Amino acid sequence: MDNLNYGVIGNCCTAALISEKGSIEWLCFPNFDSPSIFAALLDREKGGTFGFEVSEDYHTIQSYVPHTNILSTTFVSEQDEFAVVDFMPCYELYDNKEYYRPAEVYRYIHWIKGRPRIKVNYHPAPDYARGKAFFNVTSRYIETYSSSNNKDRQYLYSSLPLQGIVDHQEFILEQDEFFLLSYNEKVIPVDIEREKLEYCRTLVYWLNWTDRTRKFTIYNDIIERSLLTLKMMSFYNGAVLASLTTSLPEAVGEVRNWDYRFCWLRDASMS
Repeated sequence: MDNLNYGVIGNCCTAALISEKGSIEWLCFPNFDSPSIFAALLDREKGGTFGFEVSEDYHTIQSYVPHTNILSTTFVSEQDEFAVVDFMPCYELYDNKEYYRPAEVYRYIHWIKGRPRIKVNYHPAPDYARGKAFFNVTSRYIETYSSSNNKDRQYLYSSLPLQGIVDHQEFILEQDEFFLLSYNEKVIPVDIEREKLEYCRTLVYWLNWTDRTRKFTIYNDIIERSLLTLKMMSFYNGAVLASLTTSLPEAVGEVRNWDYRFCWLRDASMS
C-alpha cells in the first residue's frame, strides 16, 4: 500500500475505507466481520476496488460533511470539477425505536462544472478474492458473486449505463449521477431521487447525534470526529470494534497480524 490515508464511512453494521482518490479499498458485506468485497488495502493486484479513473491533471480534495460520517471527495481540474459523496444509510425509523442500517453504499456523483470525463473502476473481489468473480448485467443492476461462494451476492445500481461500467467505457458527466451497491436486491425502484432521500435521512441522523454530544472549548472538532468514528465502529448491540480491518501486520513478517474486527473488552472498557 502507498499510505494509510483513508476516509471512513459506516452505519454501525459495516464500514468502508475510501482512499484520497475516492476509491473504496476495503468493504465487507453484510457485517463488519463478513468476507471482503473490496480489499485493495491488503492486495493491490487482486483485492478488488471501486473507484474512478480520470486524467492526470485532476487533483482531489477529501473531507467529511461537517458533523457527520458522510464523506466527500472532490475531483478538480482547471476546467472540470465533480464530487463523489459517499455514505451508508443510517437513521431511525418512524417509531424511533428501530434503526435502518442496511448493507448498502451510496455514491452520489455531484456535477459541479465543465464536462468531466471518467471511467468507473468497478472490480469487486467477493469472499476475500478466494475465487473468480462473475458478473451478470441485467436491465436494473450488475449482479456479482464469487466462484468460491455463490450464495453471497452484490448488486450495483446506477444511473450510468451498466454494460458501459463493466466494459470500462468512458463517460462524460453533464449532470448528477448515482451508484448504489447493495448486499440485497432492491424491491423498490432505485433512482437518483431515492438516493437524495437516503442522503437527507442519514444527514439528519448524524447531525442530531452530534448535536446531543458534549461540546468542548478547545479541540472540539477533533474530539467530535473521534466520537463520530467510535460511534460508527460500535455494533448495534453496543460492542465497540478494535478496528475496521484485518490482516494488517504491526510489522511485516511478524506475528501481530490478527483480525481486529471484534470487540476487545480491554479496549472497549476505555471507550
